[in-house]
Amino acid sequence: MEWTSDALILATRKHGEADLIVEVMTPGHGRHLGMVRAGRSRRQVSALQPGNSVRATWKARLGSQLGQFRIELLTARTAGFLASPAALYGLQHLAALLRLLPERDSHPALYEALLILCDHLDEPRIAAPLMVKLELQVLSELGFGLDLERCAATGRADDLAYVSPKSGRAVSREAGQPYHDRMLPLPGFLVEGHRQRGSEISFRDILAGFDLASFFLERVAEGHGHARRGPQGVAKASPSSPGREASRDTAQQAQGPLDSLSATRRALIAAYGKTYRIEQPWDFLEIDAASDVDPGDGSSTLGLVGPRR
Repeated sequence: MEWTSDALILATRKHGEADLIVEVMTPGHGRHLGMVRAGRSRRQVSALQPGNSVRATWKARLGSQLGQFRIELLTARTAGFLASPAALYGLQHLAALLRLLPERDSHPALYEALLILCDHLDEPRIAAPLMVKLELQVLSELGFGLDLERCAATGRADDLAYVSPKSGRAVSREAGQPYHDRMLPLPGFLVEGHRQRGSEISFRDILAGFDLASFFLERVAEGHGHARRGPQGVAKASPSSPGREASRDTAQQAQGPLDSLSATRRALIAAYGKTYRIEQPWDFLEIDAASDVDPGDGSSTLGLVGPRR
């Protein structure tokens, strides 16, 4: 079996003395793994960096095998990310996020959104809202897209301010006010037409967006069996897809996909917070006042808007 496709490198890990197992995202073959012979050599290692766009040719005798990649570099992004903690944490978070999807499932629209985001990973004020939207797109690909177009109670499309944690549907400010303490806040940048062109997206809105996405991602992912653990705390595999055993890292075994996703999200939000604090300090007056944590490392922004369970 053999195919060739454009791909984005998500992660790599050592295999033997000289080879690498490479994890990529493709439009037609989804998240896919394969081995690159001599992938750690000077000739290949610069191309096999997370965030790079490549043309990948995968070949295996049987479809159930891990197979081998032949990689040709198309766009090198990694060097530009080295000076940006937000970009580096963003790459880690994207890999953790996409591992919620089954291997080898086609997601062409998600792939295109992923490329756009990767082109802006080192620009936090652009990347942050795009990352929230990508999380919601992954949620949709998992079969639970949110309905944010009209109020679930009134059918109106204006002044949408909440999301029902039960149905995943938007609720207007008026209809949701009596139950606001049970609702998830809906940031305006996620609602078509609710944000004026050129207006700033506040860091509080970014936090609300991440909390909204994480609430439903955790619920849906647990339903897909991603959070199951063995007796020693090792994450059990969901029903295996081809190549899954070869792809699993020791750290992922001990931690589990949802734990890994939560950890990378926290680090990413802290990195975004440092940039927003410099460029939009007025956003943090209320945040700092409400927090008992020293804001110097951005950690005071985490968990401010908690999901209703």
